[in-house]
Amino acid sequence: MSQQSQQQTNGRIDKKWISFGIMEAGRGLMDTIVAFGALGIFSAMGSTAAGLKTAILFYSIVPGVIGIIMYFLLEPDEAPAVSAAEEKSGKAGNTANANKRAWEGVMRALKNKNIWLVSFNVFFVYSVYCGLTYFIPFLEEAYALPAALVGVYGIINQYGLKMLGGPVGGFITDKVLHSATKYLQIAFVVVGAILVVFSLLPHQSMGILLGMAITLGISACVYSMRAIFFAPMDEVHVPREITGSAMSMGSFIGYLPGAFMYAVYGGILDKFEGLAGYRIVYIIMAVFAAGGFLLSTYILNTIKKERISEK
Repeated sequence: MSQQSQQQTNGRIDKKWISFGIMEAGRGLMDTIVAFGALGIFSAMGSTAAGLKTAILFYSIVPGVIGIIMYFLLEPDEAPAVSAAEEKSGKAGNTANANKRAWEGVMRALKNKNIWLVSFNVFFVYSVYCGLTYFIPFLEEAYALPAALVGVYGIINQYGLKMLGGPVGGFITDKVLHSATKYLQIAFVVVGAILVVFSLLPHQSMGILLGMAITLGISACVYSMRAIFFAPMDEVHVPREITGSAMSMGSFIGYLPGAFMYAVYGGILDKFEGLAGYRIVYIIMAVFAAGGFLLSTYILNTIKKERISEK
């Protein structure tokens, strides 16, 4: 690969890193607006059962309204004009060939070791991400977080930090480290170390602001990882013709913890009452972070070997 070609490739990858960060920030902005809207409705109606029902109804209406707006904004796809003879002779064959190519792309993705590596790296990030949900009940139990702050903290922790973490992750990846995998490697270490320390702190004698600051810091770091955790697909040189299959495979494996990790964390909290359960959850999150660090290190070594072999 020539130097000019390499620079062009790196430029495309860098733009994609920034794009991932902007996308995550946009998601966080919209989530925050909708969540604060529901919280405002709930509070305006006196924080009653009727207010809760209205807030849930608000959450139900918003996707429908967005769907209607998108219906009018998106331009319909126009199929190319096909003559009657072409349609009769070739349409079935073209469809069969397209289906065959799509299936071949799936099989190529399944046989690509690098796609599996990146997919499981996403898996580790998302396993840690699932644990962020339990910061709210932890702060309520350990620090007696006032009810007035629960909703605000939850919105900031679950949605608002996406607006901060996404661009920060993309910027550091692009301008400082020039590698999404390297950023994930470092972030895994930071998150894992803080989780271990946090699980051992004497929370009963600590101030609530310190507990909130630490948990929000962990969340911000994880959101910055979420913003770019698919970007390594470019670093491992996934062929562009199977990008769709690779991303589908990565999404299936990467988001899989959402199907069972909440039940795992919740089961631990049910079995071990008080702070002991939360300490175990944080240690498990740290173990996932350690696994992500090891996998990121292996991916970086794989990338290095492939670059050496290309020279």
